[in-house]
Amino acid sequence: MSRGLFITGTDTGCGKTFVARALLRHLRVQGVHAVGFKPVAAGAAWNDGVLQNDDALALIAASGSDLPYAAVNPYCFESPVAPHLAAEAQGIEIAASRILAGLDALRATHDFVVVEGAGGWRVPLSPSLDIAGLARMLDLPVLLVVGLRLGCLNHALLSEQAIRDSGVRLAGWVGSQVEPGMALLNENVATLVDRLATPCLGVLTHPDWPGRLTSPRPLAPAARWGCSTPTRPTFAENGMT
Repeated sequence: MSRGLFITGTDTGCGKTFVARALLRHLRVQGVHAVGFKPVAAGAAWNDGVLQNDDALALIAASGSDLPYAAVNPYCFESPVAPHLAAEAQGIEIAASRILAGLDALRATHDFVVVEGAGGWRVPLSPSLDIAGLARMLDLPVLLVVGLRLGCLNHALLSEQAIRDSGVRLAGWVGSQVEPGMALLNENVATLVDRLATPCLGVLTHPDWPGRLTSPRPLAPAARWGCSTPTRPTFAENGMT
């Protein structure tokens, strides 16, 4: 069993953290000792002498974890730029070995690890490593978060093709509405369901959007991700904030 899941997205700001946090909360409700892991984050602020990223802090909160910050986010950069550029500016090279060691440490003390990538599938991390390569090394099933906004169809189709071509297991996709009041939301979701080869595991509507999807879809049972619990959570619209 993988005992984990790698979450990637169609682009930056598509809702990866929103989905990761929601999944962590549902796993914990089921009694699964789950934890979030953000290997690389760019865009952070100093808190009590520690550089911290908001997405990583959100994962820590959703995990109910008291782990040291660095255990959840080993590479944290202050500038909100591409990770390889942020690392280069500091004379650092992001090493897969350090990330693998971090994942192994979390696996040793938790039932399940939800790993959140940075940006989209082909974001560079170093001269020899990108998000796709990292996901292959971690050997986890991948969940694609589709940011539901204008342009999402092209982004989703290209991302799915790239992930499948990478040779990893793409378990499915989740829609995350990031554009309040997105025009023809249901029609866009229907098009994605029609054209993507992998299953839709859930759709989350924007918390500020008053409408409702006509066809909410449930999340697959936790067993799909390698959890032993037979409980079937619901990953329904508006229920995961």
